[in-house]
Amino acid sequence: MSDNKDIQPGKKNDKAPKPAFNSSWVWAILLITILLFEVFFNAKTTPKTTKSQIISMIEKQHIRSIVVVNNETAEIYLTDEARTSGDYTNLPKQSKGIGMQLPKPDYMFRFGDISNFETFLTQAQEKAGYDPSKVIYPEFETRRNYFTEVILPWLLLPAILIVAWLFIFRRMAGGAGGGGAGGIFSVGKSRAQIFDKDTNVKINFSDVAGLEEAKTEVMEIVDFLKNPKKYTQLGGKIPKGALLIGPPGTGKTLLAKAVAGEANVPFFSISGSDFVEMFVGVGASRVRDLFKQAKEKAPCIVFIDEIDAVGRARGRNVNFGSNDERENTLNQLLTEMDGFGTNMGVIILAATNRADILDRALLRAGRFDRQIHVELPDLVEREAIFKVHLRPIKLSKEIDISFLAKQTPGFSGADIANVCNEAALIAARKNKTIVEKQDFLDAIDRIVGGLERKNKIISMEEKKTIAYHEAGHATVSWLLEHASPLVKVTIIPRGRALGAAWYLPEERQITTREQLLDEMAYALGGRASEELVFGKISTGALSDLEKITKQAYAMVSYFGMSDKVGNISFYDSTGQADFGFTKPYSEKTAELIDKEVKDIIDESYSRAKAVLKDHIKGLTELAELLLEKEVIFSEDLERIFGKRKADLAREKKEGEPKNNTEPEN
Repeated sequence: MSDNKDIQPGKKNDKAPKPAFNSSWVWAILLITILLFEVFFNAKTTPKTTKSQIISMIEKQHIRSIVVVNNETAEIYLTDEARTSGDYTNLPKQSKGIGMQLPKPDYMFRFGDISNFETFLTQAQEKAGYDPSKVIYPEFETRRNYFTEVILPWLLLPAILIVAWLFIFRRMAGGAGGGGAGGIFSVGKSRAQIFDKDTNVKINFSDVAGLEEAKTEVMEIVDFLKNPKKYTQLGGKIPKGALLIGPPGTGKTLLAKAVAGEANVPFFSISGSDFVEMFVGVGASRVRDLFKQAKEKAPCIVFIDEIDAVGRARGRNVNFGSNDERENTLNQLLTEMDGFGTNMGVIILAATNRADILDRALLRAGRFDRQIHVELPDLVEREAIFKVHLRPIKLSKEIDISFLAKQTPGFSGADIANVCNEAALIAARKNKTIVEKQDFLDAIDRIVGGLERKNKIISMEEKKTIAYHEAGHATVSWLLEHASPLVKVTIIPRGRALGAAWYLPEERQITTREQLLDEMAYALGGRASEELVFGKISTGALSDLEKITKQAYAMVSYFGMSDKVGNISFYDSTGQADFGFTKPYSEKTAELIDKEVKDIIDESYSRAKAVLKDHIKGLTELAELLLEKEVIFSEDLERIFGKRKADLAREKKEGEPKNNTEPEN
């Protein structure tokens, strides 16, 4: 860490930081040296000549000597009189005063065969009438370029291997160290992003809608860091860590970003996968380096996103006995969080949606003292989330945010953000200046069911089958008391579905056996309608059958809703059963479970057929209306079948005065 005590206002700092040494400089200097050597010492600057010019030189007796190099090239040296005669204007300049440097040849001539060249010289001198005592005989020399012939072949292969090794090592190290000194050895350094008071993090708790209980827990940690004496004077200790648990998209990472924006302490952010590397010991080294940095900046917060990437329970790896780098990293993390070393002022925040697979040692008190559950938002929380995401959108004055919240049960915060964005895109596609209610409904339909495929080719017979299938769902769900209220039915293909029915399920924490049976009955209403009307069944009920089969097995083997099996649950909340090779019950019990599941499904199917037989006229009218309009709403079903039993029962229970004060959905 740099010391700024000597720096005074108004004065320049004489001790300016020097640029860090970079190993690439060595390679750059070496390459430049080689190029300069080639340019200045091996550059071929001697002009070339021709046979006619050589004959002219011989006739004028301007040649002093000829040197044949490697039986390939003839170097021609002129006399001093020839250089000063003015007949040759492109002569190279001779260096002077550079020690033992040899003179350069004046001209160069490249020939093919040495014997032909010797014959040519002899004949040219005879024609010029040379005195036999003054005949010029070529001298022969053998020269070697030691750089290109000796040094370069020996250096080229090692240089290529070194460069390739450096490249691969840097890629595997993820560019750690930024190419500075020792950059290739910094693979074990932490990759955490640091947010401190100088970093502008714009997200705070006002941007996190809903999650009031989770915000209370996290805000208490932030308050502890800001005002530690408030708690320590009563004997309290700062919590070691908090684990955010919840489904994807519920705002765990957003909550951590808000902590970074609210806390006036350094904030380290890293993903669990950043610890895991192919090199042995790198993950543990990164954990050590992370906590070393955190201790230097304490008090601070360390946030590990998707901690299940490194915190998976030990002994569950698929490598069976081989060294697992993930387990080594987890062991080091456990040691750093609550080992012999103290981490005063370092709080660990972590997030995961797979808490069931985390190691028990990681979840114990003293490491993660608090487990904060971030669940899917309820109605009130969804309304608050909508208010946050609707801020930048130009809305119609008729938009009712509470209505949008009611239309999105089971949606996470990320889903709601997607709905708002998709509604704005749909409105822009229709060249609107504001986003209207229908745009939001279309956005919800697109997210739930997929994109409409109106151009999909469907025969009239198939369309009629789909219409009666969806009408069967709608009829049974409308007439059963505990079924979810229907919003609309369509036979327009969406995504992979050829038709769909939209329901608005009641938000409840527990579900009774009667409610589950009614849900299974209206799920089978489509198959029952096909058999009742056409006398045959189709493959269109695949998703319905998959859903009710899983539901029936859950009723029998998990929820204890079977008289013959009894109040027994084979559900394993620890997740260890996923790695077992045997079932937790005998073959006889398995047969009993299968029989009970079949009985429950058969009973639900019979109920669906009975309801449709009693209301076959309404079913036919509804299907024909679907074929005509392609989309029908709950108002059409109320016109055909009357009010739902559930609505009538609610009105009777609540009484007229209270009912008059409540608006209809």
